[in-house]
Amino acid sequence: MSAAPLLTLAGVAKTFGATVALQGVDLRIAAGEILALMGANGAGKSTLVSILGGATRPDQGTMRLGGESFAPVTPADSRRAGIAIVHQATDRAGCPGLTVADALVLDRFADARFPLFLSRRSVRREAASVLRQAGFDLQLDLDFGDLKPAERQLLAIARAVSAQARLLVLDEPTASLSSHEAGRLFDIIEDLRGRGLAIVYISHRLGDLKRLADRVVVLRGGRVADAQAAPIDFERAVTAMIGRPLAAAHAEARAIAGDVVLDVAGLHLGGDAAPIDFQVRQGEVVALTGPLGVGKSRLLSTLFGVHAPAAGTMRLGGRSYWPRDPAGAIAAGVAMAAEDRHRTSFVPSDWPGGTVAGTVGLPHLGRWYPHGFLVGDRESKAAQDGIERLNIRASGPQARLDTLSGGNQQKTILARWQAEPMRLLLLDEPFQGVDVGARADIVAAIRADRGVATLIATSDPEEALEVADRIFVMDRAGLSPVTKAHHASLR
Repeated sequence: MSAAPLLTLAGVAKTFGATVALQGVDLRIAAGEILALMGANGAGKSTLVSILGGATRPDQGTMRLGGESFAPVTPADSRRAGIAIVHQATDRAGCPGLTVADALVLDRFADARFPLFLSRRSVRREAASVLRQAGFDLQLDLDFGDLKPAERQLLAIARAVSAQARLLVLDEPTASLSSHEAGRLFDIIEDLRGRGLAIVYISHRLGDLKRLADRVVVLRGGRVADAQAAPIDFERAVTAMIGRPLAAAHAEARAIAGDVVLDVAGLHLGGDAAPIDFQVRQGEVVALTGPLGVGKSRLLSTLFGVHAPAAGTMRLGGRSYWPRDPAGAIAAGVAMAAEDRHRTSFVPSDWPGGTVAGTVGLPHLGRWYPHGFLVGDRESKAAQDGIERLNIRASGPQARLDTLSGGNQQKTILARWQAEPMRLLLLDEPFQGVDVGARADIVAAIRADRGVATLIATSDPEEALEVADRIFVMDRAGLSPVTKAHHASLR
């Protein structure tokens, strides 16, 4: 490390009412260094990033950037000082109606040096330059509102890389990326480090941190619980993060002899994809992994009645299964947690029902209240049962969902579907933004439910190994089963 760090934090503290978010945090990072910032959901990482980004002001402590006092009052102050932040939630990187090209150069519209009069051609030319610098490929004419989470993530990272920042903060940057895209991102990050950029890398994926980190700082309860330089003992770091040793993560594959719940034969999703054949048995957890864009999400949404297949057959419990819509799938005993839980599974926080209880009860209201009157406390009882069973950290059933961490939000979605009997559970990228402790709770709950067949889509092979009894690699040629002997090749 250089004698004079680029960024230094000393005694930084922040409280929100009775909640202590940060307690005397000391941190430093040098130019040309990648600092891994670890911590369970609620450990204080988001507050620290918010302070660096100028959205939150600390109650105590000092910060210095480039040897000078650093006390941003607004996000614009932080950006002008050379700090670029790419948040995990990228909905605000643009808005529906803007093209990808518009969103890529959005920050520059406010720059006095940017031309006053613009043509569509000049915007596209500038946007193409941004993508070249980042090394990503995106269709410039797509509407931002039509982008998938992974595409929005790539856009936000490309825009940050092009901003010529001195310090780049990446919050779960690979959560929505395929392994191939993550590999390209790692190459870009290492190139930026070589050019002297300081990078704060926040992730729950240990594989990312092992590949990139020069040092690690672990937050727990708003304090620095551990700090290490390479070679980093990640087992020690995880123990410091969750306050207890974490048992071996990878699930022991089980030979499931239960009845076949889902039988898919010759299923064609459209385009040039090959037909798909597979089965999932009662009590079995099957994972689909593979590159982004090969149809994993499309397959799950087809099984949930969102899309109609082009050809093939589906059987559920031995009977023909062809749901016209998600309501038909739910009625047949099929449940799904989609990839973008904020868009598909939550009620807006300022609406009635934007609570843990409202989230758990939402798809069951017609069954629980057949006469249309919300009487009794069925939702609250189901929510409380889920809170206790899944170790959801919430003040109670009426806690607003937007006050929960990502891991606890995902547990709430799982509690929703476990509130009623189901036959098939579909989980699309269920561990995005979920820390290792919460992930272990979710894995345990999934594998303990022996009455349900579970199908998981994940772009992270490590996650597939962690939870599944059987794994399929999906590509344009179809599904290829992964035997136990092949597990090492996924890592």
